[in-house]
Amino acid sequence: MKITNVEALQKIAVEIRKGIIEAVYSANSGHPGGALSCADILTVLYFNQMNIDEKKPDDPNRDRLVLSKGHASAGLYSALAQKGYFDKELLKTFRKIGSNLQGHPDMRKVPGVDMTTGSLGQGLSAAVGMALGSKMNKAGCKIYCIMGDGEIEEGQVWEAAMTAAKYKLDNLCIILDNNNLQIDGEVEKVGGMNNITEKFMSFGFNVINVDGHNIDNLIDAFTTAKQTKDKPTIIIAKTVKGKGVSFMENKAEWHGKAPSKEEYEKAIEELNGSLVFGEGGKKQD
Repeated sequence: MKITNVEALQKIAVEIRKGIIEAVYSANSGHPGGALSCADILTVLYFNQMNIDEKKPDDPNRDRLVLSKGHASAGLYSALAQKGYFDKELLKTFRKIGSNLQGHPDMRKVPGVDMTTGSLGQGLSAAVGMALGSKMNKAGCKIYCIMGDGEIEEGQVWEAAMTAAKYKLDNLCIILDNNNLQIDGEVEKVGGMNNITEKFMSFGFNVINVDGHNIDNLIDAFTTAKQTKDKPTIIIAKTVKGKGVSFMENKAEWHGKAPSKEEYEKAIEELNGSLVFGEGGKKQD
């Protein structure tokens, strides 16, 4: 069922963030920062945009999502659990021996995972193949690919982008989680990656810049992407690493670190507070 109420979607995003914290804390390892930053994007995709049915995870006519930044798997798992692909309690088994919820998503083991990912820079190539296949089969599937801004330092990304433009894959939509932080610090300082809009425009993409935490803006951006013809789209979503947990926000050290018991409790308390009062401190009904 497609959810259009913005407040309802915001509440789902908070629940997804709580699931991320629960998973990483239970595993005592993981990547919370980049998972939290894309929680609103995942919310809009799974609950408002994508043509999917959690009861038919292998439907050949479904839309697909490739989480190219596979280390943010806790975000994907939490979104899938919220959508009903599997029990939310399984999030507590994240990264544990015998669990299907591995550190990087495995399409053979988790319903709803459309591509096994983890080697950065390779997810877009898979998404391009899916989009091209859908075009050839006239299946009408939309392919989404979430990438990290540090990830696009990888050369294979640009080979895939060139191919997507060549074949006019208007059924392909990249979402760039542009939180400006990677494991070693600020993206522009680590790899010199700047002028991202101009780079993708030069490769023949329709480029949309958006606030990656504004549900209305994200919905509008995805709507525009669907209406764009004869070229792929990239939505450059400006986000905050660790979004929703004050002591994790804009801190590169939370790229790959689990919270302590005290930090876990504080994070959950803050997220529960945002359900009651909203981000601006105004009480919600």
